[in-house]
Amino acid sequence: MTVQDQDKPTAARVDGIDMKLEVVVIPVSDVDRAKSFYTRLGWRLDADVSGKDGFRVVQVTPPGSPCSVIFGSKVTAAAPGSAQGLHLVVSDIEKAHAALASRGAEMSVVFHDADGVFHHKGAEGRLPGPHPSRSSYGSFASFSDPDGNGWLFQEVTTRFPGRIDGKGAAFSSASDLAGALQRAAVAHGEHEKRQGGKHDDAWPAWYADYLVKEQSGETLPN
Repeated sequence: MTVQDQDKPTAARVDGIDMKLEVVVIPVSDVDRAKSFYTRLGWRLDADVSGKDGFRVVQVTPPGSPCSVIFGSKVTAAAPGSAQGLHLVVSDIEKAHAALASRGAEMSVVFHDADGVFHHKGAEGRLPGPHPSRSSYGSFASFSDPDGNGWLFQEVTTRFPGRIDGKGAAFSSASDLAGALQRAAVAHGEHEKRQGGKHDDAWPAWYADYLVKEQSGETLPN
């Protein structure tokens, strides 16, 4: 989440052109070590291409991400380890934390920020445990690659209004869709209770409405 995520309409297209962030370049000192680290996390290896005079480009993609990560030799003048604050959005912070820890990443504890808006630099303002109300955008966990490039998980389950156009609602992975369906099932159970326990034969339409509105930040159905 960026602070601009909140209370803003869907981003306007500039001169009719979409601008999609699809590659982030990070600086590393040992290309093979970085490649081993990221592929061990389960990130897809897209390319490993060498050129003249030691030029090399490695591209990996986190599961379900539309944005890939590039590192290599002679691809950036930035100091190794200087990329910080790279966010990976997940639907279940504790599940994601456990998954990467099992693959060898040195994870921080799951935390939330003292001010509850975003998170401070470094470890400043960190309070252990997920956000008390498990508020969307409010729970984090961090880890670094061997060079010190810093990554954070951020748990997002419900987007702020306008963050996603409801007409283009989509799920980037089967696990994200499964999580959304689980939340819809719980909400639909409460809906049926309010209806006096009457079974709702129109539940597919109710589920669809719930999933789209949750993604686009609209008022959820009762």
